[in-house]
Amino acid sequence: MEASAEAAAAAAAARTLRWAGRAGHLGGVPRAVVFAAVGAFAKACASLLNTTTVHNADALLRLVSARAPGTPLLTVSNHMSTLDDPLMWGFKGFPTSDAKLGRWVLTAEDICFKNVVMSYMFRLGKCIPITRGGGIYQEHMNEALDVLRNGGWLHTFPEGKIAQEDQPIRRLKWGTASLIVRAPITPIVLPIVHSGFEKHAAIYFQVMPENSFFGRRPPVPLCSKKIDIIVGEPIEFDLPSLKQEASTVPHDSSSERKGWPAITPDGLDEAAQRWLYQKMSDKVQSVMERLRKTVTNLKQR
Repeated sequence: MEASAEAAAAAAAARTLRWAGRAGHLGGVPRAVVFAAVGAFAKACASLLNTTTVHNADALLRLVSARAPGTPLLTVSNHMSTLDDPLMWGFKGFPTSDAKLGRWVLTAEDICFKNVVMSYMFRLGKCIPITRGGGIYQEHMNEALDVLRNGGWLHTFPEGKIAQEDQPIRRLKWGTASLIVRAPITPIVLPIVHSGFEKHAAIYFQVMPENSFFGRRPPVPLCSKKIDIIVGEPIEFDLPSLKQEASTVPHDSSSERKGWPAITPDGLDEAAQRWLYQKMSDKVQSVMERLRKTVTNLKQR
């Protein structure tokens, strides 16, 4: 059983070219080139072609560039287009092209890792593939944990899919909450909500307003649009108390999920894990919804 799990992990790493995401790959030159190019694109779209207003940007800049060594950062945001990342990092003053400071981000394997070329490019861009339907304990999540373990910056879209309509933040997937709980060092969790990226995209990524270009998707990112980004304050979690409360949840064998550990290192069975992840996800969702309402109010002024 253990041998088959190791074989599966090795196969997944080979298929998604994990080696290309290592900082020392070819001296780091390919990664630096990709970050420079993508960073320039993000800056052009967010700062030159459009008007981007970032509220509380200092909080993000401080945590990205000057947090305590070894302290992991986990940013979470809503998801309105495939180009949210990297465009949301393209505002003035942000070190978008700095490969060392740049975030790692969870990306859909079926979209970004379709073939060897795409896998290589997205790996250079510090992207971690996530298999849809693979669950929160899939092998790729261990890569995300490695980022947090090493004090890195990880970005996630906890809604799990794109929503271009102006609607309340949807029920969050449990993956982000599980990373917070399982990380060896509890990360700083910083919420971000944006509006306007649903009006931008390239036809290659098939994400943009459906009828903004003579009834079709535009071939280039739209211009002269207003983008609003609001950065919240770090979300605090009292993990010891939450785990203690979770341990009192009655066991429910009828809802066992394949691949979940029967008992975690904290002594939590599956029912307790599910309660804990839902409780934490609800808190993140609530904070993000408040930020979304703030962005909506700002747009109406």
